Amino acid sequence: MNDEPQAKIRVEHLSCYYGDFRAINDLSLTIRAREVFGLMGPSKSGKSTFLRVLNRMCDLIDGTRVEGSAWLDDEDLLAPECDLVRLRRRIGLVLSKPVPLPRSIMENLTLAPRLAGKHDRDELAALAESSLKAAQLWEEVKDRLQDSALKLSGGQQQRLCLARTLAMEPEVILLDEPTSGLDPISTAKIEQTLSELKKSYTIILVSNNTKQIARATDRVAFLLMGKLIEVGGTDRVFTVPKDKRTDDYISGRFG
Repeated sequence: MNDEPQAKIRVEHLSCYYGDFRAINDLSLTIRAREVFGLMGPSKSGKSTFLRVLNRMCDLIDGTRVEGSAWLDDEDLLAPECDLVRLRRRIGLVLSKPVPLPRSIMENLTLAPRLAGKHDRDELAALAESSLKAAQLWEEVKDRLQDSALKLSGGQQQRLCLARTLAMEPEVILLDEPTSGLDPISTAKIEQTLSELKKSYTIILVSNNTKQIARATDRVAFLLMGKLIEVGGTDRVFTVPKDKRTDDYISGRFG
């Protein structure tokens, strides 16, 4: 019997260019199903670019060119015929700055599912509730779902954006510095949420906070100038890194 964890995302010899600048340099990496996978490295290491490649947001940036291969299960993410709407439902992205719609909390959660063809009010209400519970926000907002989402605190808005992504029922969640502007209490709630979500989702977390990567991830990759320097179990990488550059970054000697 094969007990090896199933690969959810595989990239092989992946490079991404913005014009002449190579943001990702010949990256090969496997991300397992139902794990929190961390990406760390100094600025301009290609971490956010990697997320954009996975859900094809890089297509929206003029002058971008991608080489190599990227797979979600058996689907070629870079194929010209790839259905981008379907892909972005399968791979949801949460950005560093929460951007709730200037509508009610409920509308923030149900607008995209309605556009995708769901119109049953009870089904939408159940979807909104389950998404808010998964993002650990339900108890804080259940009595004011018709209030403007803009009235929420920054930490609540970030969890609402996470819930909005969950409402599309993705398989993979990409988090790009999701706690960079949050206070320690809100940050802790997000990290607690991740530990629950990984039971059902594959999560890729980009963070410049090495302590957060150490706390919140199962495996981690260290990128430097677009190149993969080291990858492995988080405990191992943080305690006995194989590359001196990894050790220097974790220890704060550069970055």
